[in-house]
Amino acid sequence: MPATGEVQDVLLNEEAVDDAPGISSSEDEFANESYTNGMDAVLHNTTPLKPKKKATYQSIPDKHHHEEFLRNCVEILLKEAVFQGTSRNKRVLEWHSPDELLRLFDFKLNRNGATHEELTQLVKDTIRYSVKTGHPYFVNQLFSSLDPYGLIGQWLTDALNPSVYTYEVSPVFTLMEEIVLREMRQIVGFEGGRGDGIFCPGGSLANGYAISCARYKFNPEIKSVGLHGLPRLVLFTSEDAHYSVKKMASFLGIGSNNVYLVRTDKLGRMSVPHLVEEIERALSEGAAPFMVSATAGTTVLGAFDPVKELADVCERYGLWLHVDAAWGGGALMSKRYRYLLDGISRADSVTWNPHKLLTAPQQCSTFLLRHEGILSEVHSANAAYLFQKDKFYDTRFDTGDKHIQCGRRADVLKFWFMWKAKGTQGFEQHIDKVFDNARYFANTIKQRPGFRMALEEPECTNVCFWYIPPSLRNADSLPDFHERLHRVAPKIKERMMKEGCMMVTYQAQKGLPNFFRIVFQSSGLDRSDMVHLIEEFERLGHDL
Repeated sequence: MPATGEVQDVLLNEEAVDDAPGISSSEDEFANESYTNGMDAVLHNTTPLKPKKKATYQSIPDKHHHEEFLRNCVEILLKEAVFQGTSRNKRVLEWHSPDELLRLFDFKLNRNGATHEELTQLVKDTIRYSVKTGHPYFVNQLFSSLDPYGLIGQWLTDALNPSVYTYEVSPVFTLMEEIVLREMRQIVGFEGGRGDGIFCPGGSLANGYAISCARYKFNPEIKSVGLHGLPRLVLFTSEDAHYSVKKMASFLGIGSNNVYLVRTDKLGRMSVPHLVEEIERALSEGAAPFMVSATAGTTVLGAFDPVKELADVCERYGLWLHVDAAWGGGALMSKRYRYLLDGISRADSVTWNPHKLLTAPQQCSTFLLRHEGILSEVHSANAAYLFQKDKFYDTRFDTGDKHIQCGRRADVLKFWFMWKAKGTQGFEQHIDKVFDNARYFANTIKQRPGFRMALEEPECTNVCFWYIPPSLRNADSLPDFHERLHRVAPKIKERMMKEGCMMVTYQAQKGLPNFFRIVFQSSGLDRSDMVHLIEEFERLGHDL
């Protein structure tokens, strides 16, 4: 039998648990488990098992109950997501089919809450089965990398959980947005950095803002009376432009059929003569042209439309010029590559996504305007419970009313923190490095058997190419050559996904068979990585 003092110690431990701050005394299960473990230890002279902590329902962190859990989770994130997840020695992903993953991962939601141990395991499993988009060999989408300073900015954002609509609830981030947006407008070339701008949830929404502002500029009555009684509005963009232009035109009631697609040249750039033809066609139909949406860095080929010439056309016809530089806007940071966006300072509006070429964490998108005030004019609703004009501070900094959102994340913080860390010069070095990687990759595969460029001289860091396996080399004359080549990229993609060795996307375009599009954004890669990626294509496709 245990000594009386030992039993009393166990009971005292139970009381200490019951009295822990932030934990309801009704949580008897936890206390009973602690008591049972302690009594078993006393009776059997063993070390007590550490009691499992149940998650609490109160939406507040408690040092006694949550600190160990939070520290454990952060340690797992650092070890398995941040460092192992970006290691060249680890896989980009552990592939499982949907049916397999449903069996392997505990997706179900229960009536009763989980323990901290169970939640910690779920953190591990989420990392294990997710794609490691910060991995050097994830070159699949127009976002990648895991910037350490951006990550801290992201975590800081989530810890503070702000909503950026009024200065009173978000003073630091309201001013931070204004500073960053002004500096971005300065880099675009808007005189003195003047104009307006917002952070918005993705480049697609930014393009939607452009259409909304251009339409309002064409006829301000649209805000109150809608499209009724107006002529058919028409806007113009290239056939290689991002699909969001059509999607937003449909969403805003203009209609996707009223997005006239302009032909592109062999490099993927909008044809200026054909644009003029299409504008004249719209006018002859009795329609009302109001906007041209140019692209600076198309999604597939990375082409830059001739903005300077397009600005001349827009000036002649009185059209709003928008430049979707969501992908290519980062090149503005480099003295060596900003020529790709010559003329952008003449645009009425610009979309620029720092989460793309500049590798800010998802999502970080901006919409920049040369015009002051138009965002508020077209979108404000003057909600009296939020945007009171008789506040004790300067209400010009209550910027939320010019957004179509109300609650809004502080997407600026991670980008500002990166900018503070690296400086503008650091961003320039980053851009120069990723362009150098892309050029080296392209020039190398041009010299290797089995590779063929889909676009001989890429403008951006998109490199589009075919890998032609030995069985199809010198077989161009075969009647089914294109059909057989079309099947190569999907098969190589399947193999790389199942191995988890890298991720590179592919697509068909303009009648061409499937080709690979590798996109370089991470300045953490070097020329040895370029050679490794090339050798992986050769290894994965040599027997096809």
